[in-house]
Amino acid sequence: MANHVVRQQAAVTKEQRQRLNGHKSFILWFTGLSGSGKSTIANALEQRLHQMGLRTYLLDGDNIRHGLNADLGFGPEDRRENIRRIGEVAKLFVDAGVIVLAAFISPYRADRQMVREMVAPGEFIEIYVKCPLEVCERRDPKGLYRKARSGEIAEFTGISAPYEEPENPEVLIKTDKESVEKALKKVIDVLRGKGLINESL
Repeated sequence: MANHVVRQQAAVTKEQRQRLNGHKSFILWFTGLSGSGKSTIANALEQRLHQMGLRTYLLDGDNIRHGLNADLGFGPEDRRENIRRIGEVAKLFVDAGVIVLAAFISPYRADRQMVREMVAPGEFIEIYVKCPLEVCERRDPKGLYRKARSGEIAEFTGISAPYEEPENPEVLIKTDKESVEKALKKVIDVLRGKGLINESL
């Protein structure tokens, strides 16, 4: 079937959509352990970018698994497919001229690299939301670590499944030491430095 599928070229290009929106489009990919603060920072950053007049959309791990990826589990293959689908959706947002913020544990380096390679060079910004496991466990906002420790949840990242730290993230945020405000400034400074958002914003 795939051999008979031909890609349709759109009459309106990504660059034209970016010009209409007044800014470039790219992926801000937040990775880190459960409870590290990915969603908190991503939500705060989207609000800040929105206030700056930029078009954004936030993709969050839990929300995606309630819909698009509701059929997937948490084994290695399903985790990879989860990230592949999210990457393809994020790529569509970039093509639409929108800044997409993606907050997912995404524990495997190869999977994050797969998404990076889906878009043009410079359109994938990896943000490592780093936090010690013991701090994440103390926070445990959803009670997941407690369930994982008791055996109620299998293949839980950081407990019974691995997390592969980013080796060269564009942004490193240590949420056990840095405030949300400092995290936002870090990201925005990097975006300005790379020319992805206007210096005057």
